Amino acid sequence: MEFHISRSARDRYQFSDTLFSYDGNVVFANMAACRAFAHRMNQVRQADKHPDLAVHAGALYAMGLIDEAMHMVMARYREQFDSKVLTDALHWFGSQVGPEELDKMLLTFVEHFPGSTIIRGHDTPQQWLAKSTEGLPNREAALEELLLLWAANKNEAFKPFAELFEDKPLAERTVYRQVTQHFPEYFATRPLIPLPNAEPVNLLDLLRKPATAAPNSLRDQLELLRTLWKPLLGDALERFLLIAGEILREEELAIWMQFNPDAARTRAAAEEAARRRRERGEQQWPSIASRAEVITFGDPAHEYEKFSPDTAWMPTTVMIAKSTYVWLYQLSRQFGRHIRILSDIPDEELATLARRGINTLWLIGVWERSRASKTIKLLCGNQDAVASAYSLFDYRIADDLGGDHAYINLRDRAYRHGIRLASDMVPNHMGIDSPWVAEHPEWFISRWEAPYPAYSYNGPDLSADGRVEIKIDDHYFTQTDAAVTFQRGDALHLSRQRRHQLSLERHRAARLSESRGARTGDSNHSACGASVPGDPLRRGDDPGQAPLSPTLVSGTRLQRRHSFAR
Repeated sequence: MEFHISRSARDRYQFSDTLFSYDGNVVFANMAACRAFAHRMNQVRQADKHPDLAVHAGALYAMGLIDEAMHMVMARYREQFDSKVLTDALHWFGSQVGPEELDKMLLTFVEHFPGSTIIRGHDTPQQWLAKSTEGLPNREAALEELLLLWAANKNEAFKPFAELFEDKPLAERTVYRQVTQHFPEYFATRPLIPLPNAEPVNLLDLLRKPATAAPNSLRDQLELLRTLWKPLLGDALERFLLIAGEILREEELAIWMQFNPDAARTRAAAEEAARRRRERGEQQWPSIASRAEVITFGDPAHEYEKFSPDTAWMPTTVMIAKSTYVWLYQLSRQFGRHIRILSDIPDEELATLARRGINTLWLIGVWERSRASKTIKLLCGNQDAVASAYSLFDYRIADDLGGDHAYINLRDRAYRHGIRLASDMVPNHMGIDSPWVAEHPEWFISRWEAPYPAYSYNGPDLSADGRVEIKIDDHYFTQTDAAVTFQRGDALHLSRQRRHQLSLERHRAARLSESRGARTGDSNHSACGASVPGDPLRRGDDPGQAPLSPTLVSGTRLQRRHSFAR
């Protein structure tokens, strides 16, 4: 999905060139691109200090999708109804305002909304207009973009982003207003589009219908174009339209929560209302029974519960849960001796549990815990911390609890007392340094780029496995956010990249030393600016030296995953 962005907006926000296509449109192909774009705008706008100026990625995604859908509608219209709609438009508008004025308008448009080849200096605006792209003359492409620019400026729901596509310079310097005023007249002369259960419409009215029917809601516009444009779009954008609608729904809820009473005040109001009801003698609830809707997913005939019956033991289970390390400490104090591992648990304690009617013992925290979990806590200043019981290195009995051998010993003795052992097995409790992450990254939800541009991973490597590098989001260490993702890097590719960087640094340093030697007459000047293994990579001493090429990290970038785990 793409959207046209003015040169002035590009200059102000210094967007990355990778976000733009050949014709100067910003490419909103996925939410990652939208988040990067919104993040850059919010940085410049200082949205952290002025939240009312914040730009939301979901709205940008919706705008890009609407623009893409309009392009598709126009392309299908040319294919199915009117192949010369743009060619004839150039002649028609030229006859209305004059060929020279029309050319001036198109040139001014391209200057203010330049394509990548113009931005990079490969083409002048005049040269670009004289060419064709994929069989479509660029003059016709510019007219189509100008039409959609006009439509964007007429769309009330786009107004919060008006600076991105401001058409005022065109209106002030060219015949833009005269041309756009004649859009309805021209398109009324072109073949109509038949619609099911409705009167045929011309192309312009069809393009404008979502914005005129739902002027203040991007979400409603998406829903309208799904139905209104389906005869031309088919199912090509159906999935994207549904996703965009759901993203906007979530954003609208988040924005409402930001600018409306928070949960604490809402809860306080509810408690006050309950107090008044009690004072009046009214019941808090009409009865002790309550009703709730049970949501069903899928066809019940094909999706049934797969629980085992377990009738032999579950109805008679009387269970007690023990936090294993705490219980061992308590038993050590109770029996006056060091009870360190599971096999040390006295038979007397098992007999006591059995006498009290306990027939199931749930052991909490018996699995081998993540070393990274403890390391993170230590790095955050908690010197007495232990790893979380819900961040696991592996699903095996912890070594410091005696391992599997000690567990089997306890299991067999407990069984003789009529007690069965139980524990939990939750796959997403795996720690970020577990063998699962190193050996089976495909088992985790992951993506190749950070889910949000503000996420960064510059902290220490938390992996003890030489095959991978594991880092959590930096915001956790600054206590400004939770670490909901981590970055997994393939160590082999990271090593290759670093060797590549080191080689490049040495090459640059050698060239720099040669040039200095030539200037000073010292032909034996060594490559003192080069990095050596174990040292941070350094640049040469030349303050004007260019930064490393972005292509150096492209190979490694493809080997990195940003995953969700404990």
